[in-house]
Amino acid sequence: MLTETPRSLRHEYDMYVENEIENYKFAISRSAMLSIGDEAVAQLNAQEQFNMDELLVWAEVDKIIRKRLRIPAFRTWQRRRIKLIEEYRRPENLGLRPNGILAREMQFAAESRVLVAGAGIQKTALYLAAHGCDVTALDMEPDNVERVMNAAQEAGLTGKLQAHLTGIGSWFPEAELSAVVCDPGAFAGLTPNERDRAIAVLQSATRDGGIHLVETIIAGENAITLTELRKRYKGWRVSVEDDAGSSKTFMARKMAS
Repeated sequence: MLTETPRSLRHEYDMYVENEIENYKFAISRSAMLSIGDEAVAQLNAQEQFNMDELLVWAEVDKIIRKRLRIPAFRTWQRRRIKLIEEYRRPENLGLRPNGILAREMQFAAESRVLVAGAGIQKTALYLAAHGCDVTALDMEPDNVERVMNAAQEAGLTGKLQAHLTGIGSWFPEAELSAVVCDPGAFAGLTPNERDRAIAVLQSATRDGGIHLVETIIAGENAITLTELRKRYKGWRVSVEDDAGSSKTFMARKMAS
């Protein structure tokens, strides 16, 4: 079932309607916008709105645009979003392995906080957000950040997922983390010392029992070696799982201090 409360989903719907209307206003010409304004005034006059003011006119303009865009009613929108979230809850629908380490290990309560970093943020971030986790996604590519936020908005998941145009080398957690998931792109451009510092920050912010998942191979090349990871995760319980092809996923679970 859907994890968001009815109130938060209604808020997502109101944001959706507002964005659709504002995007339409931005896309049309000034003359077209003035024409809609004239139509709004005419309709208000027909309704005998004698105390007409600017706010009333703009509200009528929004009603006209909403009708032109055929924006669905809340219940229709809600049904579509519930269906989409249910699809995101199935890993295979996002290109993730149903029996893979991510699907097996990421069994957290709805209030869990998860960091997802790297170029492959969209599928993992949406999967975790659909399961109720509070997800922060980081990537240095604007297109990747835009795609994941557009997908989150479409599914009504923006209350659970936030994406930022930055890398793990310059990001600092504001709350305790339950898990960290990184693809190789998360470490692109970082020196060994910068990687060491970034991992140390994330380790410190992770709760006891929390896990870190790191893919170690991309395009046939090591982004960060297993030897390097094992060295940096001393004191954690570690394992390595073979993924499809030559890719491997390093998993470390934080032990109680």
